[in-house]
Amino acid sequence: MKKSTLLLSVALFIGAASLSHAQDTDAYQLPPKEIADLLLAKPTPFVRIDSKAEYLLLLGRNSYPSVEELGQPEMKIAGLRLNPLNFSPSRQSPISSITLQSIKSGAPIAITGLPKNLAAGAIAWNPSETKIAFTQSEVNRVDLYVIDIATKKATRVNNDPINQVLGNAFTWVDDQTILYKATTHDAAGAPKRPITPKGPTIQQNIGKAAPRPTFQDLIKSPYDESLFAYYAESQLVLYKNGVNKKVGKPELTNSFQLSPDRQYVMTRTLTKPFSYAVPAYGFTSTVSVMNLEGKVIKELAKLPSAESAPAGNDNVQNVPRGFEWRDDEPASIVYAMPLDSGFIKKQVEFHDAVYSLAAPFTQAAKELFKTKTRFAGVTWGDKNLALVSEVLRGKQTSKVSRYTPQTGAMEVLYERNLTDAYRNPGSPVQTKNAFGRDVIQLIDGGTKILMNNPVGSSDKGDLPFIAKFDLITKKNEIIWRAKEGSFEMVEEVIDAEKLQVLTRKESKTDVPNYFIKNLLNPAQDKSLTQFENPYPNLVGITKEKIKYKRADGVDLTGDLYLPKGYNKEKDGPLPVLIWAYPREFNSAADAAQIRGSKDRFTTLSWASPIYYATQGYAILDNAEMPIVSTDASKKPNDNFVEQLKLNASAAIDHLVQLGVGDRKRMAVGGHSYGAFMTANLLAHTDLFKAGIARSGAYNRTLTPFGFQNEDRTYWQAPQLYFEMSPFSYADKIKEPILLVHGEQDDNTGTFPINSERLYAALKGNGGTTRFVYLPYEAHSYRGRENVLHLLWEQFQWLEKYLK
Repeated sequence: MKKSTLLLSVALFIGAASLSHAQDTDAYQLPPKEIADLLLAKPTPFVRIDSKAEYLLLLGRNSYPSVEELGQPEMKIAGLRLNPLNFSPSRQSPISSITLQSIKSGAPIAITGLPKNLAAGAIAWNPSETKIAFTQSEVNRVDLYVIDIATKKATRVNNDPINQVLGNAFTWVDDQTILYKATTHDAAGAPKRPITPKGPTIQQNIGKAAPRPTFQDLIKSPYDESLFAYYAESQLVLYKNGVNKKVGKPELTNSFQLSPDRQYVMTRTLTKPFSYAVPAYGFTSTVSVMNLEGKVIKELAKLPSAESAPAGNDNVQNVPRGFEWRDDEPASIVYAMPLDSGFIKKQVEFHDAVYSLAAPFTQAAKELFKTKTRFAGVTWGDKNLALVSEVLRGKQTSKVSRYTPQTGAMEVLYERNLTDAYRNPGSPVQTKNAFGRDVIQLIDGGTKILMNNPVGSSDKGDLPFIAKFDLITKKNEIIWRAKEGSFEMVEEVIDAEKLQVLTRKESKTDVPNYFIKNLLNPAQDKSLTQFENPYPNLVGITKEKIKYKRADGVDLTGDLYLPKGYNKEKDGPLPVLIWAYPREFNSAADAAQIRGSKDRFTTLSWASPIYYATQGYAILDNAEMPIVSTDASKKPNDNFVEQLKLNASAAIDHLVQLGVGDRKRMAVGGHSYGAFMTANLLAHTDLFKAGIARSGAYNRTLTPFGFQNEDRTYWQAPQLYFEMSPFSYADKIKEPILLVHGEQDDNTGTFPINSERLYAALKGNGGTTRFVYLPYEAHSYRGRENVLHLLWEQFQWLEKYLK
């Protein structure tokens, strides 16, 4: 029997509470038809337009691949997951159809030459938007195609296959020229694992701290090193008018960036020794500048392995970082250097300095400005304007300052807490400059910039807006906002002066569709798409944004879904599934802010709990579970469990008070950190009759250098790590808990051993539990059979323990 056939016949390892056997099914199961139909509904296409709003691009996608597709060859190495047959990341979600149409006439434009089995990615217009490039994934290679809009034809342009192992596969140089990474090897020639190794695998550390997170899929042996080097090596190639020309020599090119004047390429190449402690993007590397002939003009920096980076959210290595081209100059590179040796707690006036180095790169770098906190990036405009961002993640604060390149002046424009969604002014609208780069667009005589906030959080829920930010008064004036009763966001600003935009509009009953609008003249609005509701089985299910308070006064919200035709006077209280994900806040006011919109169309992913509203359950989705620090001397996690209790009790009490929830039939569930929350609630409360915990971390000692926003290590706060770990209280979890995990979880901190060990602990203590191990799945699940079975498992669990 073939290995893939054998795996599919076994399908799942499901731990059972019964002492008679550990596995009680050997086949995939299907949920009720209403649920299966919802999951497998074909999603609506992605929509793109050109900057002149002449063409509409509809990018179709499929729902879920089969488990057999997931089971194709995969290599896990250097923190990456690769398809060794075609030198690309594995498990991508490709575009399955490309449709081009004229916006003016609405007529489709037939394109010839597209691959028969389209599996496209990295869609990119050329500078004048007359051509569209994309990658096409085949079984044993990845190719580069170009669609010429004038000829309505797609053509493959590469000779050697594309190498996508380290990402950043290609970029347009000009309207006719593309720079891309090609493979230098054939899959068949990959190094073979020796039966007898040359010796043991040895790692050592001599007195130097390297506090790294618990990364997955790292290099573990000299053989792994040879494999990584073989697959990651690529050759830069310049394509123009049918000719492919090699640029430079083969390298382990992690990234390459073209200068605005298109004369230089900045590359970051990985070098040995390869780390056994961090993924590929943290390997030692060299940052250089070369010309388009492949000649190295300047070596900018040799960067050490990231394994030497200090622990802590705002600490950085004491080396240059963030190399990028300035968008407002022909060929100038900017980068940051810490002034605090990389330690944010060091008492200094300035923590970072930002430098610039211009072509021909023979002079010393020039200091542009310094930042009071940790530098987080620049959005460039012109000689009079750039916006500099600073962030302190440990304190959840951010700051944006105006930098004037011509004079070097810095002036703070606004500051806010990162968790204060109400005060988010949005992001500056950009336009193309003379180099074809996106830069901040000035309006109203250069005194204002247009700001787009596609979320628009408010005390009435999310209401996206467009605003004018006055650079002199520092006031943000909202000039357009989505109307209540619907949710409409600006996807792109086509003309900032005329306020012509592309919007995506939806409501509770209207599927999202796209429009070209003039915000000043609604009579000019034009509908671009007419997508139909892919979820007829959800029609009649009601959605409401409910508000309630927890015992200490913090306001909370959640999205309540009730079954079709439900009448509480007639039908009485329902069994309830509460689904949530905890988040940390340093401010109770921020934690109380309303998130989400009651007026959004309900779209479903595999992860949603909303499916069960079709089966007679009340669903409280996105139930707020804030973990708040109200005492300056404490951090949010210092009373994590107590706050979980407050949050859950408040939600249950409110549902009971509304008359829709039965206190005796409450279940709780979550994914990842939500699974961690679920296990803790079952361990420390008697509020729930059952729980569903997917792909969680349950023993915090397995993430000893921090987790989520907790930057204290296990050795600094051992009691905290013990008390926050539901594994420590496995003997107290008496309510039934369904554990689900992907057998190939790739998320930092949620290794499958978490669920394996919690299941063993629960079973050893006589708990009621079931463990579902999904083959080939990572942290997010994708296989069609796996996801259908997951929905069946969850449904059966709720039916058994709530109904």
